[in-house]
Amino acid sequence: MENQLQDIAYLIQFRDRYNSQVSKVAVAWHLDHTLKVINKIHTILQNSDPTVYEKRFNVWRSISFLFRFIPRGKGKSPASVLPPSDIKTENILSQLEEARIHISKFEELDENANFMHPVFGQLNKGQAKYFLKIHTKHHLKIIRDILGKSRE
Repeated sequence: MENQLQDIAYLIQFRDRYNSQVSKVAVAWHLDHTLKVINKIHTILQNSDPTVYEKRFNVWRSISFLFRFIPRGKGKSPASVLPPSDIKTENILSQLEEARIHISKFEELDENANFMHPVFGQLNKGQAKYFLKIHTKHHLKIIRDILGKSRE
């Protein structure tokens, strides 16, 4: 994930780029949201009770994880990871630093640290880490498409 965080750092310079044919929101929204997700999930995992984790099959998780893909426009982000209407560059940068710290401490978490995803169900540490890679890849691809087809 460190490479993805480096990509995010590089893409901050394009924060105001927007293309309505690709996304309803600008690059800054995708950057802020992605970092909020990384930081929120790590915090939830860190504070979770590993004894309540139950391994269960989830068809949507299995498909998404198998193809390493999240379809566009199908999900709805929880309010806790939605960016504010005015996204400040300094907030993106501080979230990026927080994400770097969280990623570096990921392996310290209990294997059964867990969080409840609204579509994929309960995810343990390994599944959460894999989800974060897929989710970040999803938003980086949207950003690249915005930049590739950008009309300011």
